[in-house]
Amino acid sequence: MKKLLLVLGLGIFLVSCNSEEKQEADLLVYNAKVYTVNPDFETSEAFVVKDGKFLATGTADVLKEKYKAKESLDVGGKAVFPGFIDAHAHFFGLGLQQQKVDLTGTKSFEEVVERIVDFQEERDADFITGRGWDQNDWKVKEFPVKDTLDQLFPDTPIAITRIDGHALLANQAALDLAGITTETPFEGGDIEQKNGELTGILVDNPMGLIGNAQPAPSRKEQITALLEAQEICFSYGLTTVDDAGINKSTVELIDSLQQAGDMKIRIYAMLSNTTENLDHYLDKDPIKTERLNVRSVKFYGDGALGSRGAALKEEYSDRPGHFGALLSSPEEFKKTAERVANSKFQLNTHAIGDSANYLVLETYDKLLQDREDRRWRIEHSQVIDEADFKYFSKNIIPSVQPTHATSDMYWAEDRLGEERIKGAYAYKKLLDQAGVLPLGTDFPVEQVSPFLTFYAATARQDTDQYPEAGFMKDQALSREETLKGMTIWAAYANFEEEEKGSIEAGKFADFIILDKNIMEIDEQEIPEVKVLETYVNGEKVN
Repeated sequence: MKKLLLVLGLGIFLVSCNSEEKQEADLLVYNAKVYTVNPDFETSEAFVVKDGKFLATGTADVLKEKYKAKESLDVGGKAVFPGFIDAHAHFFGLGLQQQKVDLTGTKSFEEVVERIVDFQEERDADFITGRGWDQNDWKVKEFPVKDTLDQLFPDTPIAITRIDGHALLANQAALDLAGITTETPFEGGDIEQKNGELTGILVDNPMGLIGNAQPAPSRKEQITALLEAQEICFSYGLTTVDDAGINKSTVELIDSLQQAGDMKIRIYAMLSNTTENLDHYLDKDPIKTERLNVRSVKFYGDGALGSRGAALKEEYSDRPGHFGALLSSPEEFKKTAERVANSKFQLNTHAIGDSANYLVLETYDKLLQDREDRRWRIEHSQVIDEADFKYFSKNIIPSVQPTHATSDMYWAEDRLGEERIKGAYAYKKLLDQAGVLPLGTDFPVEQVSPFLTFYAATARQDTDQYPEAGFMKDQALSREETLKGMTIWAAYANFEEEEKGSIEAGKFADFIILDKNIMEIDEQEIPEVKVLETYVNGEKVN
């Protein structure tokens, strides 16, 4: 009997020991200050990863007792954050931009011309394209004209796009190739003339005439563009990017590269509002893989404020009689919105001016009355009439880009006047109304860096600390709000909050390690913060 009890006791002891065996894990990250961005916004010292997902957070001692990790990473007390999500950007466009003349930061049209000449000497392109000029940064703050380009490049078509993507300058060779004359009809934009002659400036819809005349990038060039954009984004800690307006062919190329393992970045794709895209996708379920989410349509409501294409309720303060323009008729927009409402897709509409925002908000409100949790988005939500803030909610989401405020602040009041400016770039008011505020950059319109986003949202200054008191500082976001806007709120806007946006058990192990803690350092240091390492699915990608 005693022997039997001894054997039973030994068996219970062995079972007990086996039950306390450590669980297998792939990676333990410890000696860190981990901003989990969980519902309580807790920080942690360590976490473990298994099969590409977070397994647990806690103290290093407790996690080491419970888990046996194949690899351990001591981050030396550095701050660790969920992988950043850019809620509005042009990922494919960023990659293509690497193959064009970079005109960002030019201080005069003469500098623009110099860069074009240097580019052509190096590339000898058959059709020269570029992007990034902004006449508001020049001493002469007027749109340039094509005369100099006509003289220097009489036979080579040139089309250079303004930084916001809503205006371009074409030389005569490009205009001829596109068949554009002073008699060319257009709607939704402008083909600028002076003294009965073309200046070369096209605004919004007519730009498509030039686009149709340009040679399309080859498949090899497209692949190179996507992979170069991925490399840039990973270097800034972006693990998910919302690409605001791409076509079926690009979606399929991204998917193929992801399936092959060449693209590891996650893409939330907004489909451009074309007949081909809508006919192909809207009658189907959204496409969702671990790295690709195709569930929204991108509609352009109006143009941009910098090129005076934004549709305003009252005339521009600095151009009497000019109101900007809708890029489609209200009837066409409402028809498209109703079609999307009857599908499983979101509608994400670009709206800058208060008139465009009103049209979109009122249309959304009517269509979504009996449709809960559709999370339709207004991309930019830039100038809002005081009476229209009431429409925003967790079902009608403002999606904003803080660096637009600090890029536009030098001239925005000139466009809008002292009263209307109070409803512009009003991020705090939008957040208070909607309850969520996804943040992005709109790159390559703005720089890729999420640290500039963070700084612009909190400091409301440029990198020279101008203005001293901050631009409309009452509309600044707190650091916690800003971090949420770059992580969990951006995930929510994508219907992805259950799988990313925070460091919590069961979510994708997307995280970044920074050289300085953006939640604690002096505000002026934030723009210079560097990403030490970027991880997607627990795999180091940068």
